[in-house]
Amino acid sequence: MKKGLNIVINIVLLAIIVLLAMQVVKSIQAPIKFSNEQKTRETQVVERLIDIRNAEVFYKNATSQYTNSFDTLIKFCQTAEIPIVKIVPDPTDTTFTRTINDTLGFVKVMDSLQGKRTNFNINDIKFVPFSQPQQQYELEAGTIERNGIKIPVFEARTPYEVYLATPGAAFSEKEWNQRRDNAKAEKESINRYAGLKVGSMEEATTDGNWEKL
Repeated sequence: MKKGLNIVINIVLLAIIVLLAMQVVKSIQAPIKFSNEQKTRETQVVERLIDIRNAEVFYKNATSQYTNSFDTLIKFCQTAEIPIVKIVPDPTDTTFTRTINDTLGFVKVMDSLQGKRTNFNINDIKFVPFSQPQQQYELEAGTIERNGIKIPVFEARTPYEVYLATPGAAFSEKEWNQRRDNAKAEKESINRYAGLKVGSMEEATTDGNWEKL
């Protein structure tokens, strides 16, 4: 009887040990899995932010300002062309110090944005990957004043709550939301934007915040 009881106790203890070991492994793997899933999503979010930046720069080169309208930006990209310019010496300048811009031709903005990608769709540029339901990037444009000069600026952004809204396959909704909220709190504790953005409404830059890490 005593021997049988010892066997039962050993089995129960073994089960507890296995369960605790599994919990330890899970606690170690969970933040790694969350970080990997976050990086996977952010790769696509950043790619689209870069497209927005490039489109805005082309728009500014053509109009001397940025736009806060995706409809305007998309229409511009669908129809506009940009010159291919070669800088050459001015043939009338005997001092050999002046140059002129020689326009060799034009290229469509769409072709420049698309590059070698076969699945590029300019109409998708405004939508945040992994957002459910589908949401747009927040887009602002305006000017700031520096030394009496007005400088055009723009900013496109999206927070964690948009592209990290739905749980990864390895997480329950509760656990996923907790890890996302922890990541947000960590960013905000050091006064950083909890999400991804490009440009700024406060300074003349077209950098992305992922490039400043």
